[in-house]
Parts: sequence; C-alpha cells; structure tokens
Amino acid sequence: MARDPLSPRCADCGIRHRAVCSRCDAAELARLEQVKFYRSYEAGQRVVWAGDEMAFVGSVVTGVATLSHSLEDGRVQVVGLLMPSDFVGRPGRETAPFDVTAASALTLCCFRRAPFERLMAEMPHVSERLLEMTLDELDAARDWAVVLGRKSARERVASFLASVARREAKLELVPPPRPQRLALPLTREAMADHLGLTLETVSRQLGALARAGAIALDAKRRISILDPARLAAETGDDATAA
Repeated sequence: MARDPLSPRCADCGIRHRAVCSRCDAAELARLEQVKFYRSYEAGQRVVWAGDEMAFVGSVVTGVATLSHSLEDGRVQVVGLLMPSDFVGRPGRETAPFDVTAASALTLCCFRRAPFERLMAEMPHVSERLLEMTLDELDAARDWAVVLGRKSARERVASFLASVARREAKLELVPPPRPQRLALPLTREAMADHLGLTLETVSRQLGALARAGAIALDAKRRISILDPARLAAETGDDATAA
C-alpha cells in the first residue's frame, strides 16, 4: 500500500525511510508527532530570506525548494535544491544563510527550532541521522563544484538530469520503471541559474540529449530517461570511479 506523504502518523509518512527521523523507534516517533506541524507554500513563494530568523526547521515532504544567493546587481545563483526528505534549516543557527524559495507547490514537516534542539539532545538517532545527511550534502556540494568549474554545457545539463533521476529513485522503495519519467524540479530559467548557463543554452542541450537518444522531452518540465547509460556517459564522469 502506498504511503501517505502527509500522514499524521510518522510511521506511515512517505519520506519516513529517508528523512531525519528514519532511525527513530516507535516511542521517538510518537514524541515527534506531538510537536510537528505542516506548512505549505505555493510555487514561487519565499520560505525565508537570507539573514532572517529561522524559527523552525523541518523536512521537505512534497515539492522542491531552491537555496539561492542574490548579488547586489540583481543576479541570482541557485546554490542547491531541497527535495523530498531533505532537511531545511540548521539547529543551533538562528538565521538563514540563503534564500529558500518554493520551486513548486511545497509542503514542509516543521518543528520549532528550540524544541527540536532539545529533542536532538534526548534522541541520538535524530542527531546521528542529521549529521549523516549534512555530510552527504557536503559531498554533493563538492561534486557540484566540479560540475560548475570543469564541465561543458552538455555535461552540466546531463549531470543535473542524472542527479535528479538518482534522487527520485532513492525516494522509492522499488526500482524505477523503464523508462524512468521525471518531473523536472526547476523551470528552464531556474536550471540556467543553477548551472551557470543561459536559458537558450539549457534548451539547446536538452534538445541535443534528446536527439542523442538519452532522454525524451515529454513536456516543458517532464522528461523520460530512455537510455541511462548514454545519459551517464554524457555527464563526463569517470565510470570507473568509486
């Protein structure tokens, strides 16, 4: 039976196996249920501005949010994506380091920051999982530095699509179907900001990947991964790397 992503019971939550609460036992989940609350945002709505107080922390349940940094001249760099099961906010930090914006309809499972910090001290499973997620995020940021610093436009777009496909597959408890169909988490304009490219370049490279047989463009924000091996080859990554 499919899990309800907004179930009042944490044990039935659709992101339960990946989120910060994934290692909690029944008693710990019951404590989280007593203090959690949901917040929903429309696409384009700001969750928090950089520098503002972050009064809550939580997990993305449905939808996608962007982390971005704005420059004085109005330019915006998308520095990260928050997808289902990702954690929003930092215990021990009172202000947000980046703008957090809903890239689609977004629902967060939230906890007031101070009570959550107390729960972390009492529930080692939560603090251990959050540390693991933070280190995974650091590894992903280092990988993305290579994408932006060394890869061609084609490789950047292919790397982004491959990353989204991997993330989607990890959220499922069964292998993805073939072909794997994806709803892109960003508009092409936002993809361009994220990848350090122009909108026109992103569109050209998506078309080139489709002509190469790696993907199919099903709609403006929907694609199918037709040939995962070909898409992986287009990323430029070393297939023999661990």
